Formats: sequence, C-alpha cells, structure tokens
Amino acid sequence: MPIQLSPGDRKLFLIAGGLFLLMVGGTLVLGRSTEATIEDASTYGTGSNGTKAAYLVLKASGYRVERWEQSPSELPEGQGATLVLASPYGSPTKEERSRLTKFVNSGGRVIAAGTFVGVFLPENASEPEPLEGIVWKRMPALSPSSITRAAPEITLAPRAYWKSDTFAVPLYGDSPDKPRVVKYSYGKGDVIWGAAMSPFTNAGLKEPGNLEFMLASLGEDRARRILWDEYFHGYRRSLTGSAARTPVKWIFVQFGVFALALLLTFSRRSGPVSVPAKEIRLSPLEFVRMLGSLYKQANAASVAVDISYQRFRYWLTRRLGMASNVSVDELERAVRERWGFEDAQFNATLRACQSAPFDYTLKPRVALQLVRSLYEYAGRLKLYPIAAPGKSRKEKFAGKL
Repeated sequence: MPIQLSPGDRKLFLIAGGLFLLMVGGTLVLGRSTEATIEDASTYGTGSNGTKAAYLVLKASGYRVERWEQSPSELPEGQGATLVLASPYGSPTKEERSRLTKFVNSGGRVIAAGTFVGVFLPENASEPEPLEGIVWKRMPALSPSSITRAAPEITLAPRAYWKSDTFAVPLYGDSPDKPRVVKYSYGKGDVIWGAAMSPFTNAGLKEPGNLEFMLASLGEDRARRILWDEYFHGYRRSLTGSAARTPVKWIFVQFGVFALALLLTFSRRSGPVSVPAKEIRLSPLEFVRMLGSLYKQANAASVAVDISYQRFRYWLTRRLGMASNVSVDELERAVRERWGFEDAQFNATLRACQSAPFDYTLKPRVALQLVRSLYEYAGRLKLYPIAAPGKSRKEKFAGKL
C-alpha cells in the first residue's frame, strides 16, 4: 500500500531532504580544499601541508620508515628507534605521555614539530607565538652540531619558540633569545623539537636546507627503525577510532538528522493506536457502593452529613446573596422573610447537621435521616435540580427535552 503524505508531512519531508543534501554538498565542497587549508601533516596527504613526499623520499633512500597507527602506549623499546610527531592533533593521555617518556629514556629519539607538540615531550619549554608563523623565514644555525653542519640554514614558518634559559641546545633561530629548533638529551635518548612542521611538508621540503635538515635529524644509520606517527592524525587500526578523527563522522550525523526527520514525519500515524475505553453504565453505581462501604467501615457517617450540609449551605447562601459563614438563625430568618418558607424543623435540622462533624458516635440511621432532610429542603427551596419521585434521572431529563 503506498504511503499517503499529508501536505504538512510532505513539507517537513522536503525541508529535511533539502537540509540533508545541503550538508552533503557542503561536505564535498569543503572536502576538496581540505589539504590546502588544514595543516594536516599526514604521510597520506598530497597537499602542500602533507608529508607524503618526505615519507616517499625516505622509503626510496632505503630508510626503515613505517606509518605508526597505534597508540603511543604500544610503542616498542626506544633503543634503535625514532618517532616522528609532525603537528599531531589533540593531546596524549597520561598513559601515552608516560610511555613516550619511557621510549626516549630507553634510548629512543623523538622528532617533534608543531606549535603545541611540546605537550607530548618529557620536558617542555615551548611557548606558542602564532602571529610569527604568517610568513616563512630563513633560520640560521645557532650552535655547531652534526645537524647544523649538514644544513647551515633552514626555512620554516615559526609559530612557537623555546625558552632560551633552559637545558636544551639551540640549533636554529632568528635570535638566540628565541630558538626555533632545539635538541636535548633525556636518559639514553634525545629529543629534537621544531617550532613548525614546515621542513617536513610537501611544500617546505624543496626549500633550501630543509631536506638536509630532515635527513640529518634522522641520522645516517638507515637501518634505524623510523616510526612516523599517524595515530594522532586519525588513521587508526580500529574503524571507530579512524571514523572519529575524520569527516566520516559527519556523514553519520547527517544520516541521524535525516532519520529523525522521518521519525517525526510518520510517527504520529505509524505508532501504536490505543482503543479508548468505553464508559460502563454500572461504574457510577459501583463508585457509590464503594464509597458507602468505605464510610461504613471507617464509621464516618458524620463525614457524609458534613458534605451534604456544606453543599446545601453553599447553594443557599449563594441564592440569598449572604456570606458563607452566616449563622443558622440568620439563614432561617432570611428564608422565612424573603421566600415565606415556614418549617418548624428547618432550624433544628440545620443545627444538627452543623454539629454532626464533631459527633463521632453518630449512628448511620440518624445520618441518613439528616441527609434526606437536607435533600428534601433543597428540592422545596429549588436550590439545585432534584429528581422527581418515581422517575429516574434519565427520564427526568428526557421529559425536559
């Protein structure tokens, strides 16, 4: 059976579908320029900020370089190994940072480049300076070493600097007070920190001194194992981990929005329908019997009298236009003078009903007599509709119609 859509549902469906297509189109448009606008130093990136060229150069030169797509907590022993952290996203957990420290302490080397990469290192004295990285600059060597001898000058866009009063050896910088590349030893290993990933990128690798700097930083031992981090760029061995770090997650969000729109569109008529309960004619009578049994078991005949009396007083004072707390004598006098109502038992009945709530020994027979008297007085005074003797309530109203 074809689904019938109301005009409102059709409008909602079209709006949801349009938003879905708009989000998909925006993702495709923005995704085309991702490599050129986002600093993603992944070895899979072919844009200007990617590092695929550096990775392929090392592969072709005979280095034992491999992509590391596991957590830093699973790093091997540091002896004879180098870890490259090129502008990683996020920050490490306490366990991951502890394992990185052990990696260096056991003889490993970490080459870390980026503005906030210092949070990964065992010792950190970097200070961000994002405005300085707007343009690329030539950085001369500041200290003699095997690295600066191979590359006397490098080119990078510095976005941080290392505090000059620390233990690290400054390698490159525009001034001795703000070194942009430093090296320090930690345990049996060492750390090379750079203010930017520019020397390793596809665009920066061809700049003067950058290729020589990269090769000198990795060392001449081509049998040394080089682990190029991809874990903090979103490339992980688990499918969920990779999806959480890539734009794929937004596709699932879009499908979720679309599914929610469908649910809101069809849930009103596709959901379960409950049949309304039919009113049983015996229900009022059962309620009266139940209430009577309750009063009987609780020995609360006085309560029934008080309820009837309060109702009677409410309608009587309302018809007379008198205050609700007027005395019984004033009520009896007003009824006699205004309506010419004469009854010797009227005053006594009202007084008996007024004192009934305080009489816990009131017999049910007496209470029934008082309630009947009030009901008869209400009929004689025409306070509210009273069924005629011998006729049911249904017959009474049918006669009026």
